[in-house]
This record gives sequence, structure tokens and C-alpha cells, in this order.
Amino acid sequence: MSQSNHSSRRNFLKALGLGAGFATAPSVIRAATTRPHVIVVGGGFAGATAAKYLRHWSTSVDVTLIEPNANYYSPILSNLVLNGQRNLSQLSFNYATLAQQYGISVVQDRVNTIDSANHTVTLAGGNTLAYDRLILAPGIDFMTVPGLDSDLIPHAWQSGPQIQQLQQQLAAMPAGGTFVMTIPKAPYRCPPGPYERACVVADYLKRHNPTAKLIVLDANAGIIVEQETFNHAFTVTYAGIVEYLPDSELQAVDSVQRIATTNYGEYAADVLNVIPPHQAGSLIHQAGLANDASGRWAVINPLSYESTAAADIHVIGDSQATGQPKAGHIANAEAKVCADAILRLLAGGQPYAAPMTNSACYSPISADTASWLTAVFAYNSASGAMELVPQSLGASQGASRSNYNKMFDWADSLFGDTFA
Repeated sequence: MSQSNHSSRRNFLKALGLGAGFATAPSVIRAATTRPHVIVVGGGFAGATAAKYLRHWSTSVDVTLIEPNANYYSPILSNLVLNGQRNLSQLSFNYATLAQQYGISVVQDRVNTIDSANHTVTLAGGNTLAYDRLILAPGIDFMTVPGLDSDLIPHAWQSGPQIQQLQQQLAAMPAGGTFVMTIPKAPYRCPPGPYERACVVADYLKRHNPTAKLIVLDANAGIIVEQETFNHAFTVTYAGIVEYLPDSELQAVDSVQRIATTNYGEYAADVLNVIPPHQAGSLIHQAGLANDASGRWAVINPLSYESTAAADIHVIGDSQATGQPKAGHIANAEAKVCADAILRLLAGGQPYAAPMTNSACYSPISADTASWLTAVFAYNSASGAMELVPQSLGASQGASRSNYNKMFDWADSLFGDTFA
């Protein structure tokens, strides 16, 4: 958020006379109380940030974070597991600080159903929780690809065990073998991510299996971000290793034989990494909130991230359909806009009228170089949409060691702002 928005938040809290300390977190089945209760579903960059900042900015709101997993594995930096620059434990975060320092009730469970009429959610464990406002941040889900078994052919696009599985497959590739990866049509999570992965895999092959080959099957018409940087990597840095094929739409997969079938034919692999087309998390579809023209994403009001399909339900992060990138850094920014708007609405006010968000990303290009990309989005009251501020779009002039070191500072700052 902009500096003026932070000032507005401070003035808003001062006007309410909110002091230090925090209240007891709500019980699983909410007792009768006048305190508003906000439930946040999903503990990634969007959900964890929203829960944290609701309590950071107000001690008069009860917040419950529902997340089925005890630990969150960051997709950011996860490609570095493939070439040995990071291990999974370095990308693991829990919710202890959110619970202990911010007084958030963390419930390790899964939401089965949402009753928007009665403002309740029912958990897989059987409990029902009531809410005044509900924030959904379930991330992404994958669309069906005929023949794809992601247990055999890992997408590794949600970090965790699958990135380790793909790393093990890469390390076990025979000399001179073939690694084939697919890139879905945009929009998908982390626009530079697949090209970054291709670079990291190529870096590993260059150092450990130099006669091997990497085939990149991109369903898009071309590299969609940082074209010069990634094209240089494919054609110069990893010349003879990478074969990049745009307009290659995946049609089917033989998961046992490791064959990808596209509109241009079949590609057999020793290691096959299929990143399927994306859609909003399954909970969005179950709740009837995937209401954009494609039926894949949730349309929301960018001032508050409230769904246009259901009152008092907000959707942030990868599942929303504002046109902003689907990535961790901007999900963190969206969460703050949403949290601020909810606190204003609960106080009888209106959301801040001119929110801004920032998207930033560093991409490793080799074992010791990286590039970066950044952009700012601002609300346009005439169009009612978040729009790119043209002069804000920036990118590094290629990859460098300096960028590689700064990448970890950027990531650590984001991790801390979200989970600490």
C-alpha cells in the first residue's frame, strides 16, 4: 500500500481508540459476542498476510486462520532446490508467530463447505464456524490434462515434496538424457517462474550432465516476461542444451512412458515436468465464486477484494480475477488492501478509494546470477479495475551476481512480512 494508505490506517485506528494488547482468539464455534470475527482460509502469502495485518492493525477484531497443513512451503525460491542452492527446510514456515504474537486462532483443518447465507463454514473435522467477513486465499488448482498422473509426473508448482521428487528425477537422469517441461497458457502462478525453472534445470545439466538436453514446450506465443533475459539464457548461456518451442499446446500425457503430446507431435523424456493449466482453488469453485468469463477465476471488487458473487466473502491471491499477476509478492500486497478495507467496512466506513499494489520478482538464471522484474498497479476509478502504471514497469538488464545476492534479501523480507 502507499504511504498515504498506511497513514489512513493509523488515523483510522486512532479514531477508534484501539490500544495495545490483544483479545482472546475465538473458539471453534463462536460464542455470542459483539466482536467481529474474520475467518481467513489458506495460509500462503495472501492468507497469512491478511490474518496478520488484520490483528496488527486492530485488536478489536477476532481472526481465525484455517489451513490444513502445519507448515507452508514457499514456491518462491523453490526452483533453487533443483540445482542444490536451497533445501526444502529453508523454505518451510509455520504459524506459531501469528498465533502467539498476534493472537490469531490457527485451526489446522480443511473447509468443506461455505454457507454464505448463514455466514458459516463447515470443516472437514465436523466443526462449524461463524464469520462476519470471510477471506478466501486457497491459491491455485490445476485443470485436467488427459493421461496426466501428477504423482508420477510432478508439476512441482506448489513447492513441498513434489519439488524434491523432481530434483531426484533430475539427478537420476542418464547421461545425454532428455528433460521435457511444459508451460501452460497464461494466466498461471508466477509469470517468470517456468522460464526461471528452465534456466535452473539447464544450469544443473550444464554442470552435471552437459550432453543432456532440455526441451521447453511453451503453450504461449513466446516468452511472456523478461524476453531478452530469458532468450539470452536459452540461446547463449545454455546454447546446445535448451530447445525452446513456443505455441506448443499440451494435448495429452503418457505418464508411464513419459511422453508429452502437443499440437506439434510427441516428445519423449527421461524426465517429464508438466505444469498443467491453472484455475482458482477448488474451494472457489465449490462456493460458486468462479464467475469470470472463463469460469476459472473469482471476480472481485478491487477496492476490497469482495466477491461479486457473494456478499462478505473476499478472495485474494492467485484465485482472483483482477488481471494482476498471480505471485507471492503481489498476493502479500493484495492482502493488506483487503485487510484495510475489511476493518473500514466493519467500522461502518468505506474502503480506501485509491489502492495500489506492487509486483516484484527475482529469478535465478544460474547458480550465482539472477534477474528481476517489478511493476505497480493502481485502481482506476473510471474503469473500476487495477491497472498497470506504465512508467513503473522495470526489469534488470540481464542477469548478475549482484541481483542473485539481492534476491535472498528480497525473499527474506517477504517471508518475514508474511509469517513473522
